[in-house]
Parts: sequence; structure tokens; C-alpha cells
Amino acid sequence: MTTQQTQQTQHYEFKPLNVGRWLTWGLFALLLIVAPKIFTSGLGMTVLSQMGIAIIACLSYNILLGQGGMLSFGHAVYTGLGSFLAIHALNSVSAGSLPIPVSLVPIAGGVAGVFFAVLFGYVTTRKSGTTFAMITLGLGELVFALSLMIPEFFGGEGGVSGDRMVGKPFMGITYGPQVQVYYLIAVYTFISVALMFAFTRTPLGRMLNAVRDNPERVEFVGYDTQKVRYIAFIIAGFFAGISGGLGALNFEIVTAEVVGAARSGAYLLFTFLGGATFFFGPIIGGILMVLAFVLLSEFTKAWLLYLGLIFLFMVMYAPGGIASLIMMNLRVAAFGRLRELWVSYIALAGTALVMLLGLGGMIEMVYHLQLNTTLGSELRFLGIPLDAHSASSWFGAALVAVTGFGLFELTRRMFLREWGEIQEYIEKEIKRRESL
Repeated sequence: MTTQQTQQTQHYEFKPLNVGRWLTWGLFALLLIVAPKIFTSGLGMTVLSQMGIAIIACLSYNILLGQGGMLSFGHAVYTGLGSFLAIHALNSVSAGSLPIPVSLVPIAGGVAGVFFAVLFGYVTTRKSGTTFAMITLGLGELVFALSLMIPEFFGGEGGVSGDRMVGKPFMGITYGPQVQVYYLIAVYTFISVALMFAFTRTPLGRMLNAVRDNPERVEFVGYDTQKVRYIAFIIAGFFAGISGGLGALNFEIVTAEVVGAARSGAYLLFTFLGGATFFFGPIIGGILMVLAFVLLSEFTKAWLLYLGLIFLFMVMYAPGGIASLIMMNLRVAAFGRLRELWVSYIALAGTALVMLLGLGGMIEMVYHLQLNTTLGSELRFLGIPLDAHSASSWFGAALVAVTGFGLFELTRRMFLREWGEIQEYIEKEIKRRESL
């Protein structure tokens, strides 16, 4: 008998280098490095540092909202408690009882975030949907109440302060100058963003998406949806704690405000505005959050109302956030039809600005009457003189707002027809290419 021996040939497959991804991450790192060279002022350094902290916080929140479908109203619990543990760790370093460098203090915040996520997450992740949201809201209010009841840990109304310039300088780094703190935040930001992106590509990250989209089917194939949500909750808590620890180092003081409902609401609002369905959406949201809190608040006392109007506007006309607008237009650009929309975009932006100008005039007059009555009834809005006691000013502002809204709606309907024709062309082109 002859035996046939089969020879197995080994094939080595090399995946092509993902040039686009390497280029994206390289540009991100380069941007973090050169940003303080461009914005050299003290305000610029402060804004850049806060942007890095906000990006980590919003991305950690998006692990829950965008990737897991878990609407949390208490995410500030984990960033805030991470801040408190980090500031206490910093004070322990100053006292000599904790032998770690200042650069590792944010890790203490991350450990705190994990601890409290393990503790609270076991309760919250047992439910989903509206029940989950209400539990997180209750826990957030509970922690905020405790922050005022336990001054020994939370420092009462004055908070807890620390000094980041402790220990011997390493290579001249004392963390006294803001630029040194910024680069520490930049390093943590880059590593945290990379790790959270890597998480989205893991089997656990994909399963979290499945739990978000169809939990019944996930249970049917044998996975425990509560366990998937719980693990993701812990991971989100870790990065939230890192963000809180960086905030403690940046400001050198932590108050009860960091665990308040307003901070949790800000994470939700700006993650949604940036685009929770895309990974880079919360990065945009974090940048917008700092710009709103730091810059917009300097222009007007009614900045929260403007922010609410923008949020309402986005919910009505772009519920996918800014990231979805970018991706939809990139898809149109890939088929060579984007240049046809430039006129419509300019018209939409112009009419929207006219509408907001009229609304802004009325808002400023209301705020002037409520808060600045001692200064008289006259004010200036974007260089335009207004009189809060004059009917002509109210009528003019209302007329501008109504006219702008009418023109915006007319332009929007024309744009939707044009947009629909382009989308129809794209679908036909895709089918044509598939048939080749």
C-alpha cells in the first residue's frame, strides 16, 4: 500500500499598513505637541489643559451612552470622586506618607473611579433603559448630598486644596508653570484616547454594541448582558477618574461642584452635541464644552440659555451631532457631489445667524431687565444699541427672529430636496458599482 503524504504549505499574510489611521494618530499627537506653541498666553494654556481633561471625561461617558446605550445622569460622581481622591493623594505626597511622583497622582483618581464604579455599578447595571438613568440620577444626588455632610473628606463648601509643586524636580519639571501641567495632561489624553479607541475594537467592545442594539438576542446566544454592562461601567469609571485626577492637578482645588448634577448634565449635553454614535464625536464635544464654559461665559451672562437653544436646535435638525454631519458630508464628497451644496450651506448658516441674532437681542434685554436694572434700560448687543423699555427694540428683535426663522425654514426645505436627490444618486451609484 502506498501512503500519500500531504504537504501543508504555510502562507504568511501581511495586512497592509493602515496609513490613514497612522496619519490620524500622528496628527493628533503632533497637535497636542504644537498647540502650546501656537496659543502661548495664560488663557490659552488654561483652555488647552481643560480641553484635554474634558476630552477624556466625554469619551469615558460615551462608553456608557454611545457604545452601551446607557443614559447616565451621574457620571460626575466618578470624575468628581476621582478628583477628591487625587487631591488627597497629592496632599499625602506633600506630607511624605505616599511615595509616588506627582505625575502618577491621576492614576490614584483612576483607581478611585474603578472602586466606586465597582461599588455603584453593580447596582445600577442590573437594570437598563429608564430605570438605569433614574438610578444614576439618584446616586448622583446622594453623593452630592454627602459631599456637604462629610466635610472631613470633601472639605465642606471650601473644598480641598493641594500643592502640585512637591518633591524634587525631575529634569527641571516642577509642575509650577502651566505649560508643564499641560504636557502631562496631553500625555494622559493621548494614552487614554488610544486605550478607549482600542477598547472599541475588542470583543468586549463589540459585545457592548450588541447589548445596546439587541440585548434580547445577546441573552439568547448565552451572554450575560448585565455583566457586559458592568465591566464597561468599570472601564468608564477608570477613565473618568483619570480625568478627575488631572483636573485636581490642574486646579489644585476640588469642591463639591465636581460631583454635582450640573457637571453630569454637561457631560451628557456635550457628548450628544459632539456625536455619541462616533468615536471622535465626544472629542468635539469636550472641546465645545470648554469653549462654552470658559469663553462663551465671558461674552454674556445668558450663556447657559444660548447653550440650551443650540442644544434644542441640534436635537431638532441634527440629532446625530456634529460628527454625524461631518461623516454625511464626507460620504457626499467621496462621490464628488459636495460642491453642489456650498451655496445651500451658506444660505442655511446666514439665515440661522439672522434668527439667532433676533433671539439673542430679546434674551439680552430680558437679562438686562433682571440683572442690570441699576445701569438703566439701554444696552449694546453686538454693537447694536437696544433699549429694554422700548417697544421698538422688542418689535425689531422679534421681527428679525421671525424673519430669520422663516427664511431658514424655506432654505432648509430647498436644501432637503437637493440633499435627497444627491442621496438617491449615491444609492444608485453604489448599486451600479456592486453590479460591475
